[in-house]
Amino acid sequence: MSTTPNSEIHSPNDTDLDLDPAELAAMKEESPSLYPTQSRVEPPKSLFKEICFVGVLSMAQLMTQASLGQAIAPLHIIGASFGTTNPGQLSWFPAAYSLTVGTFILIAGRLGDLYGHKRFFIAGFLWYGLWSLIAGFSVYSRNSPIFFDICRALQGIGPAFLLPNALAIMGRTYKQGRRKDMVFSIFGATAPSGFLVGAVFSSLFAQLAWWPWAFWTMGMINVALAVAAYFAIPHTPSPIHENDGTSMFARIDGFGAISGVVALVLINLAWNQGPNAGWSTPYVYIMLIIGFVFIGVFGFIESRAKYPLVPMDALTKDTAFVLGCIAAGWSSFGIWVFYLWQFVEELRGQSPLLTSAQFAPCAVSGLAAALTTGAVLHKLGPSVVMMASMLAFTIGGVLIATAPVGQTYWAQTFVSIVIMPWGMDMSFPASNILLSNHMHHDHQGVAASLVNTVINYSVSIGLGFAGTVESQVNHGGMDLLRGYRGAWYMEIGLASLGLCISFLYALTQLSDRSRNKKQDEAGGA
Repeated sequence: MSTTPNSEIHSPNDTDLDLDPAELAAMKEESPSLYPTQSRVEPPKSLFKEICFVGVLSMAQLMTQASLGQAIAPLHIIGASFGTTNPGQLSWFPAAYSLTVGTFILIAGRLGDLYGHKRFFIAGFLWYGLWSLIAGFSVYSRNSPIFFDICRALQGIGPAFLLPNALAIMGRTYKQGRRKDMVFSIFGATAPSGFLVGAVFSSLFAQLAWWPWAFWTMGMINVALAVAAYFAIPHTPSPIHENDGTSMFARIDGFGAISGVVALVLINLAWNQGPNAGWSTPYVYIMLIIGFVFIGVFGFIESRAKYPLVPMDALTKDTAFVLGCIAAGWSSFGIWVFYLWQFVEELRGQSPLLTSAQFAPCAVSGLAAALTTGAVLHKLGPSVVMMASMLAFTIGGVLIATAPVGQTYWAQTFVSIVIMPWGMDMSFPASNILLSNHMHHDHQGVAASLVNTVINYSVSIGLGFAGTVESQVNHGGMDLLRGYRGAWYMEIGLASLGLCISFLYALTQLSDRSRNKKQDEAGGA
């Protein structure tokens, strides 16, 4: 086996790569330490083992969204147990969780790339289970929801380790083609189903027993899934590191990780705390300013890091378009689902359990969207699929933003609930497959991390944007409907932005194909 002088990681072969050989060679020449050779994960040898394999990995997505639903559905019941009805404090129950899911994914994906995806996938379930249990016990701190918010934030670190490592294992297992498209689509299909499962069971526990039982049950299920993952997932060979004196801190780009996490946390805290504390409060805008300063520090560190957290070659034009689309689309989804739940419970007077039942079409629609995406993605291409998903986000938002309070559920609300999962389950597999196919197998964790960081962080910060709009138009909380509609108009704006970005992306794809065709014709002549 031959290695380049600067090679850090190596393994026996470099077969079955999705990248064009000439493209891979150029990438290795540009950054040899970041593009070592590495073998694939051995695919399951039977259909039963493959079902178990894909099922366990897909539970990462299902459980991630379930935890979002388990806080939104009984939001006011949980708030009442802590003696708060403040909308700003209540919004932290889902936002604190999404904040850490989005913030720590990049680090988790890098650790998986360097030290093995399977071990960090299992560790994610165990951590997730532990803090789900503790979140249930936070009910005894009745004077304030702050400890519950902390538990929710720490709970989110578990999914942050689950998602990128699950997708990285899939990316290293399946070759580019229809089977890979379908597996990624099945993984994405569990998102609306997971949210619904979390909402239904948390509503049952909140109304018929005690809401902490939803978190204690979540903890026990996660521990069981960690055990199942140990047996269902085959060995994922981790790279072999040469003893070149490089510390673990340097290998994971510790300074880049610290500056990136600080930046994301401070910016998110400022946007989500602004509506509650007021934007004129000094610590709010100071956090925002310091957060943007750390963004600059992160960029400076990454441009000079030996082993950057985000390889510079990953930040291509395609990556920028894709991440821009999903940032706009999924931030709009977070606003849509949070305020739709408040609209139905607070203004239409329905119970959490009945509201969960009304969201049931999400699961069926999401499955249909995922299967359709898996079947047509290789024919239409990611750019067309991404455009369709942004259109679904936009239409779903318009329908609910204009729905009258007294209108029947079967009119605009039902249609919006049916359409919205198409935005989720078309954009998720399209973006993951596009990045997975354009990155080396050793950086499948980074590819998955980029997508999931943007998705989950956008959900959290989108709630901050919407909360700011709501607080400015609801007349001090006296006009709930006006506040909710203001938030939804913000959602429509974000979804429309995603639609515009996807349209520009499709135009650039057509332009590139036309230019390449002309070059080929000129070369042939």
